[in-house]
Amino acid sequence: MDIKVQAMGDYQTNCYIITIENKDLIIDPGVGATKWIKTHVTNPVAVLNTHGHFDHIWSNQEVKELYNIKLYTPRDDEFMLTSDPYGLGMPASYADILIQPDEEIEIEGIKIKFHHFPGHTPGCSAIQINEHLFTGDFIFKGTIGRFDFPMSDAKLMKQSISKILQWDNDFHIYPGHGDKTTLNSEIPTLKQWEASI
Repeated sequence: MDIKVQAMGDYQTNCYIITIENKDLIIDPGVGATKWIKTHVTNPVAVLNTHGHFDHIWSNQEVKELYNIKLYTPRDDEFMLTSDPYGLGMPASYADILIQPDEEIEIEGIKIKFHHFPGHTPGCSAIQINEHLFTGDFIFKGTIGRFDFPMSDAKLMKQSISKILQWDNDFHIYPGHGDKTTLNSEIPTLKQWEASI
């Protein structure tokens, strides 16, 4: 399994390419991601979204049409794909597969679990592939995602933190912004946030 990452756009949003057995999964193609993706994929099979904020989905439609592949998006964030609330000119995109909360799917023999962790957005999810967790804007190195945006929910964020704190296994965490980390190393921070929200 090979993981490539590139920060995209003004918000330095991480776009990931995960390659397993010569199959490329693209996670969160943000602003300007297509050019980078073109030079780093050989056999793209799907686009996956952790959530629906513009800086994570900007190039969804362009990438899926370029490679004729399907777009997988959490069901509860589908409405964000076609809205441009900040008037930035975000291209609309259209999901082919809507992922249900905590749904596990299989793409080209690769098992993928979308763990539902609402709070930052209604459909915010962490995408698990083997022992790797792509957390979008749920968990970052040393902190968590904001829950004061429109459509965010502090109560749901607290519940999501409590949910992941019940997990027994460690995971490599690849966030939507910033550097990678591990679940075990973030537990003290998560406990602090759980107590303070």
